[in-house]
Amino acid sequence: MTAQDSIAELLQEFRSTPRFLITSHARPDGDAVGSVLAIAEILDQLGCETQIVLADPVPAIYHELPGVQRIRIATTLEPDDTPIIVLECDSIQRTGLQGLEGRRLINIDHHASGRTYGDLNWIDDAACAVAAMVYHIAIAAKVHITPAMATCLYAAILSDTGSFTYPSTDAGTFALAHSLALHGADPSRIARDLYFSNPVSKIRLLGVALTNMQCEGRLAWSWITCDQMEQTNAVAEDCEGVVNYLIGIAGVESAVFLREVPSTNEFRLSIRSKGKVDVAQIAEVFGGGGHRSASGCTLQGPLESATERILAQLRTGLC
Repeated sequence: MTAQDSIAELLQEFRSTPRFLITSHARPDGDAVGSVLAIAEILDQLGCETQIVLADPVPAIYHELPGVQRIRIATTLEPDDTPIIVLECDSIQRTGLQGLEGRRLINIDHHASGRTYGDLNWIDDAACAVAAMVYHIAIAAKVHITPAMATCLYAAILSDTGSFTYPSTDAGTFALAHSLALHGADPSRIARDLYFSNPVSKIRLLGVALTNMQCEGRLAWSWITCDQMEQTNAVAEDCEGVVNYLIGIAGVESAVFLREVPSTNEFRLSIRSKGKVDVAQIAEVFGGGGHRSASGCTLQGPLESATERILAQLRTGLC
């Protein structure tokens, strides 16, 4: 099925259904937040009633996005027959929500590890962000791309392309960014909100993580423990982006950052590659997933064991 066919099928569903619940993955990132807000506005213009529910709070750097107050935080959905639009999730488990089973699901995703678990599925692993897919829905629906919608979509694309550095970035990505700027997105302001509004705790945590950093040829890795999180007054969202400092080292082809999860003996991993290693495949080995150059998974501790398990896979990938 072509993208045009998938969009047509989605629009038929949107125009024939009075209400939707919209969600994305747990620990939402910029693409998740921007995309749920933008598709909610599309549905508003199509005359639908919408709710947005996420399992975890929106990170502080996205609090200035228009409409963010619409997002409700919950981990369990009440029994209902409202169809659910799931954005940027390669499985329903990744939403962190209970109560999705048996519901009509519309799955819009761009992960290489994406699965067709929905009643309707549009998966495009060539898309630079789910926000790009939402943009094409808006164009096909002939809705008005407001400055608010353009801002949410631009922020999503900026964050999910690693500030236009990931391999998914191409001429089409910049054409899309240009269009969103013409529709009212302010690139400078959005970049300031995303990159120059970090809390002190994040910078302190970064200092500890960089002190922990280890390099081995084309590999770099670091970690943060619960004790170190407590010492820096950091929260989980402060760990976002730390791995990018590791992959930014000259000569490093793959990097991983491990964050200890309180009271679970687990570590959440952010894995990056400059393209030679398909880290999506490596993440899938451990039940995770993502993109060729940016993926994640969760491993059982202790730290030394988790580190050796992921490094063994990355070393094999670099051979």
